[in-house]
Amino acid sequence: MLVRWNDPFRELQGFQKEMNRLFSDALGGASRGDELQPGAWAPPVDIAETEDRLLFTVEVPGFKQEELSLNVEAGILTLRGERKFEKKTEGKNFHRIERSYGQFVRSFSLPSNVDPLRISADLESGVLTIELPKREETKPKSIPISIGKQITGHKAS
Repeated sequence: MLVRWNDPFRELQGFQKEMNRLFSDALGGASRGDELQPGAWAPPVDIAETEDRLLFTVEVPGFKQEELSLNVEAGILTLRGERKFEKKTEGKNFHRIERSYGQFVRSFSLPSNVDPLRISADLESGVLTIELPKREETKPKSIPISIGKQITGHKAS
């Protein structure tokens, strides 16, 4: 009969990784962006651009509309929210807690071509979509080119 010998160093490394992850989460060592503060957590954000708008897509599963706030001031778009830890633990013994809890704040500097008066947001199925339309005057315009027509103040050579 063979007895499988577990590598004690591999088990120790796994334990060390798990402890590092726990302390990192507890002390806020893991952040996802430069705009995050130590100890903060934040939902992931995708930012895309089309010809006429910027689109922010934010994952906020489990959040209700009233648990989120979105503001724009001085060219900064700020999203705030809070995920509260479930206090009712009757009959529950947690073996692992990996979801992040507490308040979050995400702030983004907006380019000058965004029209802050036309920003809209929609929350559906745990995804917050924020549309930031560009100003009309900053959209690219096609300029027709004529042949042989003189422009006022210029002479053709």
